[in-house]
Amino acid sequence: MSLKRIFFAGVGGQGTLTVTNLFARLALDKGIPVTAGEIHGMAQRGGVVHTFVLLGGYLSPKIEQGEADVLLGFEPLETVRALPFLKYKQGVVVSSKNPIYPVNVSLGQESYLAMSDIKDKCQRCANKSYFFPVLEKALQLGIPQVANIMLLAAFLALDVVEISLKDLKEGVKKYLSPKIVDINLKAIDQAKALINF
Repeated sequence: MSLKRIFFAGVGGQGTLTVTNLFARLALDKGIPVTAGEIHGMAQRGGVVHTFVLLGGYLSPKIEQGEADVLLGFEPLETVRALPFLKYKQGVVVSSKNPIYPVNVSLGQESYLAMSDIKDKCQRCANKSYFFPVLEKALQLGIPQVANIMLLAAFLALDVVEISLKDLKEGVKKYLSPKIVDINLKAIDQAKALINF
């Protein structure tokens, strides 16, 4: 097992903490030593949420700037804001390409960074960067809340870590509420198509 530091960035209400906890449990089920935690804590809906999982026996309980091997971004602008934590020109960015506009942007008081600029910033900092329309695909399933699992599935399908989509499906059945298992399994199947870009 190679050592990996994975930084999760999103906003409140996206299920960032749920995915972080699920991912950590998947690693533990594979016998991988895990350290996990939060930097900004549980934010109210719309507020910043930063969490992390360190795989492979790290002793430090956090990720400093320039240390993350992977940046998993659930909201594009938050992905850009978290770039300082990524290993420069070595790390991998996996992000949603669907923005969640803050209130001041929705009211026309501020502008939102263009998606082309977001991608450019990530490509300049990362070794590889991927952007997936997970919220758009989740809306097609009728449940936008599964975008988080879809992004995690797309990330796992890239084989950056030693946790598979099969492991994720087993984890969804084992750790999520029975009433949301089927829709999350559908979201995982949808994510397989996303990586054939």
